[in-house]
Amino acid sequence: MDTSRVLRTTGTVIAAAGLLLSGCTSGGPETLPTAASARGEAGGTPSVPPSPDAAAMRPYYEQKLTWRDCGVPGFQCSTMKAPLDYANPGAGEDVDIAVARRVATGPGKRLGSLVVNPGGPGGSGIGYLQAYAGIGYPAPVRARYDMVSFDPRGVARSSPVECLTGPEMDKYTQVDQTPDDAAERARLVAAFKEFAAGCETRSKRVLPHVSTVDAARDMDLLRAVLGDAKLNYVGASYGTLLGATYANLFPDRVGRLVLDGAMDPTRPALDLNRDQTEGFETAFTSFAKDCAKQPDCPLGKGSPEEVAARLKDFFRKLDAQPVPSGDDKRPLGEALATTGVIAALYDENAWPQLREALASAMNGDGAGLLGLADSYYERGADGKYANLMFANAAVNCLDQPAAFNGPDAVDTALPSFQKASPVFGAGLAWAALNCGYWPVKPTGQAGPLTAKGAAPIVVVGTTRDPATPYKWAQALAGQLESGTLLTYDGDGHTAYGRGSDCIDTAINRYLLEGRPPADGKKC
Repeated sequence: MDTSRVLRTTGTVIAAAGLLLSGCTSGGPETLPTAASARGEAGGTPSVPPSPDAAAMRPYYEQKLTWRDCGVPGFQCSTMKAPLDYANPGAGEDVDIAVARRVATGPGKRLGSLVVNPGGPGGSGIGYLQAYAGIGYPAPVRARYDMVSFDPRGVARSSPVECLTGPEMDKYTQVDQTPDDAAERARLVAAFKEFAAGCETRSKRVLPHVSTVDAARDMDLLRAVLGDAKLNYVGASYGTLLGATYANLFPDRVGRLVLDGAMDPTRPALDLNRDQTEGFETAFTSFAKDCAKQPDCPLGKGSPEEVAARLKDFFRKLDAQPVPSGDDKRPLGEALATTGVIAALYDENAWPQLREALASAMNGDGAGLLGLADSYYERGADGKYANLMFANAAVNCLDQPAAFNGPDAVDTALPSFQKASPVFGAGLAWAALNCGYWPVKPTGQAGPLTAKGAAPIVVVGTTRDPATPYKWAQALAGQLESGTLLTYDGDGHTAYGRGSDCIDTAINRYLLEGRPPADGKKC
């Protein structure tokens, strides 16, 4: 169960998008960074590497994109060049950034491009655009914006980070992350080391250059080559950190930014992981209350605490004796079962599926929970994995110092994680050890993002969000000089496009008319 800080929209967790770019211009007016925005002076963003040279950056900003058919009806694809190392642009080392769009359908005057990001880090923007955003966003928004996304560097088709083969990843996802003795601890540490070594062996060139700051700078290149003077953007989950980082680096280029399911950039890795653990406990409590009312609840009646105790007892049984899953090499043990449950907690619409999967597993058939875990890890039926988990670790471990530097540090923090979540606390604490063995030193650190001078930015928070706790949205909205907080009182991860007319109306009005909701508006 490696679920540490995987932050992405509901659709990318439960739905198998699987629609990827088949390598694929419009050029816009030249828009080079000003000296101040290139240095990231506004707001003092953390982890800003040395300033890129404006003259060396000119060819990147002046490049023309050649659009081609993606092989998915209605979508066009292209490839954008970006410097591998922004501290040394023009040195001959570039990365290819995969881009896709769906041109505005009309009616109404075109408002430019709307760039969308599903989170992760490691989520494919191309897959998200083709499977959901480009066809599922509200029709008035799609009518007036070219819907655009990209696979951030290190992700999917954009110079992807690779670490383990499919069979190696199968073994990795089954490693016990609630070790009971020294031997199990040693196996878990060995698994983290093997994962990190695989990333270094297969992806040494790109590993030092996949930070959120790097991706934000790529996004400014994308804005320019699309022909937009300002960036219009909807970022979900981790995509909120990417968007806020962009706003802090380039406040004068902020158009209409929506940050949905927000992260708090001031929280160090230890606190982020512990906060997320608490968020999953909150979400599970909502599920447990609902489950206890349903006639098919496999965890029985009673209080959320009683339901949680039964789930924890079931996990203990799986730890001792996995059950068949339909895949002889991957029986359902505690690690995969926990990941399957967590995957379903992202979306309350998945609760019936979770009840059914738990009931089957408790009767000796683990196929349902394994399927949920596979959706979380983006494992295909052919045994191949998308590079989500590889890119996720690469970005997280570069953006901040590790939460833990070894097993003893995890031991010290375990009580606080178990207090945050009696069911998930131990596993999520140990999962946070993964960056402790990373082969590249972090380039960033926690710190506020203020985006001084930016146009109004809408920050959306859901009160019972499992992956990005509501307090993170409150914190980010407070840090951003022009932040306005929009609250959804509900369950699930992120809010826009998930059934709330109140939320959708407020965001649509902002995207279409430039009128942000009143700060503190609740739906």
